[in-house]
Amino acid sequence: MYLNKVLLIGNLTRDPELKSLPSGTQVASFGLATNRVYMSKEKGRQEQTDFHNIVVFGRQAETTAQYLKKGNMALIEGRIQTRSWDAPDGTGKRYRTEIVADRVQFGPKGSSLPAQAGAGAGSGTPSAAPDEGSSGGGIEYPDEPEINPDDIPF
Repeated sequence: MYLNKVLLIGNLTRDPELKSLPSGTQVASFGLATNRVYMSKEKGRQEQTDFHNIVVFGRQAETTAQYLKKGNMALIEGRIQTRSWDAPDGTGKRYRTEIVADRVQFGPKGSSLPAQAGAGAGSGTPSAAPDEGSSGGGIEYPDEPEINPDDIPF
């Protein structure tokens, strides 16, 4: 049995670029940066940043391009894929390894501020789903109503 599964939480390094395939399928591509903090015996606390190429297809590509911008936090779930093609100048083959996203989950509102990679990305954040509809540049989240303990039936 084999498994090709990727989970990444990071910040976008560039705005998503939306294109259309000849078949009409929408494709969005963008970069994602992830950080890793570790302790080194010689230098103490170290931070390592990795950059990933992300590709999203279909309706999710449209919502990703519409709502995510450079600096926003996102959770990406997908698989690793390496493509190859002949270089246009005839110098040989070119390779590109990327993450083909099955699911893109938006980070918390206001996530364009520097944030820790694991903070708040797992629960309570909206997913890029087709039923999202909001005109304008950002996502409008409803205000949470206050809960009165006396209203709870148990």
